[in-house]
Order: sequence, then structure tokens, then C-alpha cells
Amino acid sequence: MKQQILVVDDHSDIRELIGRYLKQQDYEVSLAENGEQMKELLAKDSIDLIIMDLMMPGDDGLTLCREVRHDSNIPIIILSALGEDTDKIVGLEVGADDYLAKPFNPRELLARVRAVLRRHQQPASAPTDNKNSKFIYFDRWEFDLHKQQLVRDDGVVVSLSTGEFRLLKVFVQQPHVIFSRDQLLDMTQGRQAAPFDRSIDNQISRLRRKIEIDPKTPSLIKTVWGGGYSFNTDVQHP
Repeated sequence: MKQQILVVDDHSDIRELIGRYLKQQDYEVSLAENGEQMKELLAKDSIDLIIMDLMMPGDDGLTLCREVRHDSNIPIIILSALGEDTDKIVGLEVGADDYLAKPFNPRELLARVRAVLRRHQQPASAPTDNKNSKFIYFDRWEFDLHKQQLVRDDGVVVSLSTGEFRLLKVFVQQPHVIFSRDQLLDMTQGRQAAPFDRSIDNQISRLRRKIEIDPKTPSLIKTVWGGGYSFNTDVQHP
């Protein structure tokens, strides 16, 4: 079955150019010129990946990325004519999986698409002999490995992106261990098409906002200066 990609861009020439090229590469492609059309297609189609322009009238790419990430873990690649590092970082912080500056070579976009889909489809959790290991507990959280989400002790449910899930899984499997950024990249992404040196820092920032009481002074995911990060709490595996 062909994988389906949704291209969201208000420029029809770019949107249709990307669509034609991806169809030639044996993908199913849906096209949307704004957030409203994107939401309609997401509601009726099974989308495997979204390619989204950053600057659009109405809801821009960052706003739409936040909304998509709030409801699902569909991987997102952001496109933008803005090439500043701050724009790339913001895009990753709101939940994008990759960022590509315009103008770009279609072959590079294809490589990014394949890499993001490959990462997203890799099993997020290794098989285990423990049939009761669906849940892991730490601090005030229940970590559901099957549903890829967290449940707080007051019943609040928090969804995780694929990257956040893999990162948290590394931490809960080895609490109190100091990991360098390179180690975390290797363990969560296998260094496949990691476009930015700060990608792990951005995932850490997003994960802290979801699990920490005060993300500005984190108590669970600690920064080890000169070393990397460690998960600073005890973990219970049923």
C-alpha cells in the first residue's frame, strides 16, 4: 500500500510541483492550500506525513503544526523561505520532525521524506518478555508504552510525538545515567538525517514542558553541564 503525503502550501506552483514529484516516486499525494483544507483532508484520509509551508495566510505553519501535534503523531516536515536558525529551532520546538529551507532540491526533499518516514515507522519499543510491561511509572506519571502517551496522577492524558516517546523511553530504561547529546541521537534516531545539532535539545525542551512541574527549573530531566542529560528520578517497571 502506498504511503500518503499531504502537502500544505498556499503557492499553487510549489504545491503542485512537490505533488507531481512525489507521485513520480510512488507516493500517494493530497494537496491543500491552507489550514482549513488540511484539516478536512486529515479528517477523511489516512496521512503518513505532512509537508507544510511555514508562511501562509491565516493560520501559519507553526500554528498548524501545534494543532496537528496536539492531536496526533503524524510526522511533519516544515518548508520555509526563512533560513534563520531561530526559525528552524522554533519549528522543531512546536513538533516538526524536520525543516527544509526554500529553495530546495526536490531530491533533498525526497531524502528527508524517506528518512522521516523511516524513523517514524521503526518500532519505538523493543520486544520484551515481560507481558506486564505496558506501563512504566515515575514521579506523578504513568507511561503507556502501547498508546505512546502519559497519564498524570490527576487523570490528564498527554500525547507524545514519536521523537519524544523514544527519548523518554531511553530515560526511563536507564534513570540516573548521564547521556551525551550524541548518545541520545544514536539511541533515538540512529543519526538518520539529523538535520540540526540542537535537535535533541529541542526534544528535551518539548518533553520538559509536558512532564515537569516547572520546565524552567526541571527536576526530572537534568542538564549535566559539559556532559548532556540525565533522568533524575526513580522508575517503577511492573
